[in-house]
Parts: sequence; structure tokens; C-alpha cells
Amino acid sequence: MNGRLLSLDAFRGFAIAAMLLVNNPGDWGNVYAPLLHAHWNGWTFTDWVFPFFVFISGMAMTLSLARRAQAGANKTALLLSTSRRALVIIGIGLLLNLIPSFNFETLRIPGVLQRLGLCTLAAAPIVIWCSARGVALWAVLLMAIYTLMQLCLPVPDADGIVHVGLLDPGKDAGSWLDRLLLDGHLWKQAKVWDPEGLLPTLPAVSTQLLGVLAGYVLASKKQPADKAMTWVLYGLAALWLGQVLDSLLMPINKSLWTPSFVFAMAGWALLVFAVFYWLLDAMPQPLARQRWARVFHPLVVFGMNALFLFALSGLVAKTLYTVKFADGASLGRALYAPLRDSGLAPKSASLLHAIAFVLCMYAIAWLMYRKRWFMKV
Repeated sequence: MNGRLLSLDAFRGFAIAAMLLVNNPGDWGNVYAPLLHAHWNGWTFTDWVFPFFVFISGMAMTLSLARRAQAGANKTALLLSTSRRALVIIGIGLLLNLIPSFNFETLRIPGVLQRLGLCTLAAAPIVIWCSARGVALWAVLLMAIYTLMQLCLPVPDADGIVHVGLLDPGKDAGSWLDRLLLDGHLWKQAKVWDPEGLLPTLPAVSTQLLGVLAGYVLASKKQPADKAMTWVLYGLAALWLGQVLDSLLMPINKSLWTPSFVFAMAGWALLVFAVFYWLLDAMPQPLARQRWARVFHPLVVFGMNALFLFALSGLVAKTLYTVKFADGASLGRALYAPLRDSGLAPKSASLLHAIAFVLCMYAIAWLMYRKRWFMKV
């Protein structure tokens, strides 16, 4: 396991490219259904993106933290360095939420980067001090705690009506906890709940720990073909378990990050990564691997600076719709106008705008790759 894995960079690049695509349509009123999150229960292609990031973070932790801890590195020092990195990620997320108003009274505290940082903070000591079996037990325990709180805890909704086990928007135990601790600092579109709230971070940590377990397979001495087949089998089993839990326990739901969602998304992550790994790192024919490496090179370029591109894209998107002309139209609307008025179907025009945004971000990623500028936290 020496050297950099093209498959892991391509997988990470796939996730960031997908995120750029789904987050930047020309018109939110005209978006193809797979490029929107599921309205509540269920999932779409878009619902892959965030859990894939979390899962990939877990795989990377195995290749860094777990391997170094097992090699005898100072475990406390490992924890401190990882915690500092996680806190920096949280800080970047909070800074992005502050822009453009810089109003601390209405600052949204939860967010994607904040959850990634919290997951890393929680997972790091488990990965450093526990065996693979311990990691698996912690993943199950966190989902069990979450499930008990969601299904058994009587909590009031935003109107003061007490519910037990209700999983409607703003009425679950997680939403109650967010209002209790973060009132006034939640997602402005909902105000009484947040899709990156506190309680669902527990099963999100489980997603990261499942990524850690996938990383153990990657770091093992198994033959490459056996590793790929292991991920395929585990992926299919996770998809099956996700469907079982969806029917018997809690629905697949990204905003609530239910255990069924954990297993369903982990299943897809395993299958997608198995494909990348086979094509880029495991296929026995070197010439075929080289051909696939050329095909997926743009994803590798994206994956080498994924965190930077995530932050930059968020900043650019906010700038496009904050800068306004005298007539009140935003810079983003002005840039989209030629596509909107081109005669294309509205959803197609909106999609082309998103693709153009991805290509602009790729140009930056490619320049950084050529200059060997790799931004690390």
C-alpha cells in the first residue's frame, strides 16, 4: 500500500464533481429530478454526494491514522493532529456560512464541512485505539443510540405538541435538539430544523466508520481482485440491509441520516469504489489500466484538491448571487441569461449552466494540478 491510489483520488473527484453539478443549476425551479435531493424519504443520485465524502474520509483515515497507530506512532499526537485538522475544517465551514453578511446573530452553525469535521473528531479516537472489530461495534452502537433517541424520546415540535417517534420535518428528536441548542442558527429555509443538525451526526460518524472498515480491506494483503470482490459483496449486503431497515425500522432519509440511509449509501459507495479500484489499480492488464487512467484523469485532478474546490465553489456561488447591478439583477442571473433565452428547454439550459460551472472549476483544478499545488488542511 505504498504510493497514491488513483482509484481513491478518482472516487473523491467523482464526489466533488457531482457536488459541483448538483449545487449550481442555472435555475433551481428547473432541475432534472436526479439532480435534486429526495423531497424527504427515499434517495436520488444527489443524495450520494455527501455520504460519499464522509465514507471517503473514513477510508483515508485507515490509510493514515490506523496504519500509523499500528506501526507504533504516538497515538496522542495522532489524535491531536487529526483534531486540529477537523477544527480547521469546521472553521472553514463556519466562515463560508458567515459570508456575505458576517452576521453572527443569524449565523447558521451546522453545515456540510462542520459535519465532516465533527465526524472526524468523533471517529479519530475510535480508529486510533480500536481494532477493526471495535470500529464495527462503535458504528452499530452510534446508530443504536440514534435510533433509540429518535423512536423513544418524547419531544415537542416547533408548535409545542409532544410526539414520540415522529419523523416528519421539524418534528423528530433531532430537530428538537437543534432548536434547543442552536435556535436562530439553523438552516434559513426551514428555521426549525437543519439537514446537517446535531443528532444525525451520530449515524454520519457510523458512515465514516464503515469507510474505515472498507479501508482495512484496502490496506490488507489480499490480492487486488479479491479486494474488489469483497467490496462488491459487502456493498450488495449493505444495500440489502438498508432496504430491510427502510421497511422495518426507519425510512431511508438523508436529512435524518437514518441507519437505513447509512447502509444504503455505504453500499453504493462500496460498489462505485470497487469499479474505480478495478479499472485504475487492480486490472491485471497494464495497458487497459493506462487507458482507463486517461479516461478518469479529470476526476483524479478534481480529487487532488477536493476540499479547496468545495470551499472555492461555495464562495464563487455566493459571489455570483450577491453582486448585483443597478436594476437589481445578480451577476449570476446575468451570466445565465444567454442560456435561459437560447430556446433550450428550461431544464436543459439549467443543466448546461451547471456543467459550465463544473468546467470552470475543473480549469482551476487542472491549473493547480499542473503547478503541483495541493491544498492540505
